[in-house]
Formats: sequence, C-alpha cells, structure tokens
Amino acid sequence: MSETPAVPAVPADIEAMSYEQARDELLTVVGRLETGGASLEESLALWERGEHLASRCESWLEGARQRLDAARSSATGE
Repeated sequence: MSETPAVPAVPADIEAMSYEQARDELLTVVGRLETGGASLEESLALWERGEHLASRCESWLEGARQRLDAARSSATGE
C-alpha cells in the first residue's frame, strides 16, 4: 500500500502576510524562476514557496468573496 506524501505546512511568515505582501513576493518568485540561472535545489525551493504564496493569496481572495456575498445577502434581505 502506497502512502500519500504529507503536504508541507504553510510557513508561519507566509501565513502572517497580507494579500499585498504575498502577491508582491509571489511576483518576485515567479520573476526569479523565469529568468533561470538558479540551481535545481534553489528552483524547487522557490517553486514550493511560490505555491504557498499563491495559496495564501487564494485564501485572502476567498475570504473577501465570502464577505462580499454576505454583504450582498444582507443588503437584499436574503
């Protein structure tokens, strides 16, 4: 029976970031990956950090979407 690899926890520094901070760092990570020149190990670390940053951005956006939906619902009396 094969085991599913554990998903690494989101680093605490990323978990504490605002949407703007996570987005800006994600853009930096993507830029570094696109320019190349990094070792394989560094590229993998950047990729993993980018995945965590993207997840953090998605969490912020989902929270904002839920707040907007709730505001719309209360405004329309639903």
